[in-house]
Amino acid sequence: MLALRLARRAHPVVQLRRLLVAAAAGGTGFLLLCALGHAMAHPQAPSGSVLRLAWCAAPAAATVYFAVTVARTDPGTRPRPGLSAIGLGPGRLMAISAVTTALSTVLGSLLALLFFLHLRGDLTGLPFDGAATDVLAAGRPLPLPAALTLLALVPAVASVTTALVLRPKDTGARPTGPRTRFMAYDTFAIARRTAPPAGATRYEEETDEEEPDTEGATASEAARTPPEPPAPRPAPGGLPWGVAVLAVGLAFETYAGQSNDGSGLTLPGGFADSPAGVLGGWLLTALGLILTGPGLTHLTGRLLQSVRPGALRLLSGRVLQAEARRIGRPLGVVCAVASGAYAMVTLTSGTRPTVGPLTLLGALVVAGCAVLTLATAAVEARRAHADTTAALVRLGAPRALPRQAALLRAGALLAVFGPLTWTIAHLAALPLAA
Repeated sequence: MLALRLARRAHPVVQLRRLLVAAAAGGTGFLLLCALGHAMAHPQAPSGSVLRLAWCAAPAAATVYFAVTVARTDPGTRPRPGLSAIGLGPGRLMAISAVTTALSTVLGSLLALLFFLHLRGDLTGLPFDGAATDVLAAGRPLPLPAALTLLALVPAVASVTTALVLRPKDTGARPTGPRTRFMAYDTFAIARRTAPPAGATRYEEETDEEEPDTEGATASEAARTPPEPPAPRPAPGGLPWGVAVLAVGLAFETYAGQSNDGSGLTLPGGFADSPAGVLGGWLLTALGLILTGPGLTHLTGRLLQSVRPGALRLLSGRVLQAEARRIGRPLGVVCAVASGAYAMVTLTSGTRPTVGPLTLLGALVVAGCAVLTLATAAVEARRAHADTTAALVRLGAPRALPRQAALLRAGALLAVFGPLTWTIAHLAALPLAA
């Protein structure tokens, strides 16, 4: 009930994100049900049905990734001071996030089931003059346990993944070493404002009188120090591994395309006799692009700050370095999806068969989830640095500086990831075109 109340009282933008998660879950659920319908209509060809079910893994993974990103950036379930006193600690908030994710994905799955039953003619007559009879196995009894099992996959995986990502990270280690100056200043500031208790020793009074001079000087110096852009975090360590996986995927794809050992698969859209090794190589290539995303984003921020940077380039580079892990991985996913779209467009040109509606739906779910995940991460990165931006404006920086910095970051990322994506997509499409 608490999850329902939080979901009902959320901001309209948060509600829109949850509805988009429901829409993605609905599209994925409909594809899973269509794979079940194909298996019912063609019991003599189980391999084709298994292959259709395997192709649903990409939309399902994209939907789960988008749902976890929306849950991680939900302000309603973010830990805040004072919530533990009313029983809303980190563990309880994690459970609420998992339940909210499950509710959104279950709503989409139920809508997919209703639309599937409508197209089959189980609720009303057959629409579209029965054009989808062969795909949806209209006229055959639908095994409800199998349909519900398929529809429960995405909500179950999304909620469990959300719980794992948002689980409380308590290392149990206690701080060691001398007490920080900030805590010492707070302690002695309170001691100065309160009268010493009766019976206090001379040693305690002398301690109270000796410390405020240095601590007050430290506090005044900190007050006079203008806020600066956040210090860059250490570079993500996945760039070498991503480059290695990317090179292995391209080499394996090229070798499999030249060998032509006869292991052909029917790709979405009717692309028959495509070597299985080419598909495996392309998956490795996509994984390499995803792994290199955070490292390349951090490197882009470092390049922006090179050669005597000004305030604009320094702010843009520092923000890119600080948010490399947040926006780098979704950016790598978008690049992988773009390379796959380029390969599909290359194959559909000429004498290749046209893309079917189910393939188009799957591509729309994958591309939409990738773009929405990147947009959500970018918005959250901007909110994470809102205090720094406001402080710079209060110090007299131009009000257009944050907007110029955002445009500079977008242009730098496009200049780095655009040519890389086009090159990888072109190299990955060559074996498929052959």
